[in-house]
This record gives sequence, C-alpha cells and structure tokens, in this order.
Amino acid sequence: MKFVISILLPVCFSITLFGQDAMLCMGQYWTEDEANVMMKTFKSKWNDLSTWEKRANQIKQGIIEGMQLAKMPELSGNFNAIIRDKKEMDGYTVENIAIESFPGFYITGNIYSPTDQKDKNPAILCPHGHWDNGRMREDMQIRCAVFARMGAIVFAYDMVGYGESKQVNHDIPIALLLQTWNSKRILEYLISRADVDSSMIGITGASGGGTQSFMLTAIDDRIKVSAPVVQVSAHFFGGCVCESGMPIHRSEGLQTNNVEIAALCAPRPLMLISDGADWTRNTPQIEYPYIKSIYALYQAEHKLEHVHFPTEQHDYGYSKRTAVYNFFGHHLKLKYGNIPYENKFLEDFVTLLPQEELLIFNGKNPIPQNLLQGNDAVMAYLGFNSK
Repeated sequence: MKFVISILLPVCFSITLFGQDAMLCMGQYWTEDEANVMMKTFKSKWNDLSTWEKRANQIKQGIIEGMQLAKMPELSGNFNAIIRDKKEMDGYTVENIAIESFPGFYITGNIYSPTDQKDKNPAILCPHGHWDNGRMREDMQIRCAVFARMGAIVFAYDMVGYGESKQVNHDIPIALLLQTWNSKRILEYLISRADVDSSMIGITGASGGGTQSFMLTAIDDRIKVSAPVVQVSAHFFGGCVCESGMPIHRSEGLQTNNVEIAALCAPRPLMLISDGADWTRNTPQIEYPYIKSIYALYQAEHKLEHVHFPTEQHDYGYSKRTAVYNFFGHHLKLKYGNIPYENKFLEDFVTLLPQEELLIFNGKNPIPQNLLQGNDAVMAYLGFNSK
C-alpha cells in the first residue's frame, strides 16, 4: 500500500511511504497519556529475567524482520576502503573515508584518530540527525575530535541522502534498513582494523542519530556502550521514514516502542540524555524508570545513566557532549586527562574544518564508476519493488 505522510523535523519535508500502513507507528503515535498507560501494559508482560529476555528476543526479531534485514547481501569484509587527505591536528588526525556498504553503494564519512595511538584503541561510531550539514556541522566535528584526542578511533558518517551520500534520496522507503545496514558495516569495518579493540566499541548520536544508535545497539551485541541523545521516547516513534517507515515497532502479536528497543542494550552500559523542549521531556518519570527496572534484572543498574536538561532544547550541545565524554571515558577507558579542563571541559583545541576539506569525493577524486544511482536502482538491486 502506498500513502503519504508529512513529518516535522529540524529539516521538514514530505515523504512517500511503502509498507504495511496498519503496522507502522510513526511520529507522535501515542499521546503522552496513552504512552504512560502503555508502558505499564508493557511492564505486565514480564516479571523476571527469563520473561524479559523472552520479550526482548521477540522485540529484536521484530526489528530484524520488520526492516527485512535478510534481504541484504551476505558480505564478509570487502570494504574497499578509500582513505585520503590526512590532516594533523592538535592531538588528533582527520581523514576522509568511504567504504562500500554493498556492491555499488558507498558510505561516506571521516575518521578521527588519536595522535598517540596504542596498538589497540577503542572505537566510536558517530551518526548524525536530521540537521543541515550533517557530519560536517560544528557539534559533530567537536565531539569526534574530543573522542579522538581521548584515545578513540571515531567514524563520523553520512545519513543516506545527506552530505555525500547522494546515491539515494533520504525519503527512500527502505531508509531505515539502509542506515542500520550502513552502521553495521561501519561497525564491522572498525572491528577489522588492526588498531581497534573489538571489545571496546561505542556509538552515540542525537535525534535521528540517536535512533541509529539505539537501533544498531539493539540488534548487535558487538556495540559495547551506547549513548542515544534526545531521542528515546515512549510516545514519539521517530517522525522520519528512516526511523519508523518500516514495521519494526508492531507485528502480529507484538507492540513495542523505542523505550524497549533502547532497553535491549541491557546489561551493556547505556546513557540516556533528555531535555525539556522535545519528546524526551518525560524521561525522568517514564522512560528512565522503565529501563532501570530492566537493568535491575541483570544487577546492572550502575551501567545505566540518565542526564536530563529541563531548560535545554533538542540538540547535541556542550552540556550533552560533556556528559557523554565522562560516560564513554569511563566505560571505554579513554584518557580524560587529554582534554583541557578548567572547572569544565575545554574544546577550544578543536579546529573546525570547512566542508571542502572533509569531502572524500570531489573533482580531483570522483566517486567510483560502479555505483548504483537512484532509489529505484538501489531497491531493485536489493530485491524491493518500488512501485
């Protein structure tokens, strides 16, 4: 069935969806009052570790089946990484990178690395949300550079249809699948690197990047630490096709939401960050207590943290970033002391680079010729009917 829905995000646009409309839970699917009641209904479905893990497995399988992950090609390695233009900064380096997600489809981004690397280093995936300039915006460059100077290998990457990822539009009906698959491929690429410690992998992003963070964490245990920012909500399911345009929240016999999906991180370290001006304003009363009750089943409450900023808005600003610096610093064993500190973290060592210096493809280095171009070509290659 084909239908149209308008959504409101930092960048507003209309999208055309293809799918089981009765099974899709999009945008503010419930009111806050309805969500409060539904969380109590969810809680009645389990009462101990065994019954929670049974439900958790159902939720995980619902995500995998709902986004049709089985349609993606079976790949091992074959990243065909292109890395160029290494830039030496103050305690970190920046390189431009592209890897092949699947034959003919590229993930574009930047690798931030510590200057004083160890033989094996933690790694962090940094997806971005629905903001202009994506991976090249100021807050993305800052947090990636800080993580790198603290000792992590950081991969900042484009959403599909954003930045250099222009082989498809962002409104492609399988955007949720493509972005989750891209994140999985980046995870596997990082693990394949000789300089990465595969037991120390984190992921963090805000808004739509928060969705990408908790979605990959939910289905892939190789993510060891997760920090979705300003996105985990009981009543808001994500307003974009890349978050809720495929039936991952509802199937025959199962209804869930992003709170339970985020809770699939348990008992791995998880940080929730919320604010007072968006759909996360109820996190202290609704979302965090629910997830904490799940962590308690594992005797792992100390691995769950929540920071709420009631006077702030929907962003990944300084206060939110610095909370994650400490959280990742502890759980990924990063070097706090590498960041200047005078009663607060100082980020002024970071050099903000212009967009042209962060691009992997340009007139001098054009995109490879084997690429699939356009929504229809990509969907057809993967076996989806776009009509």
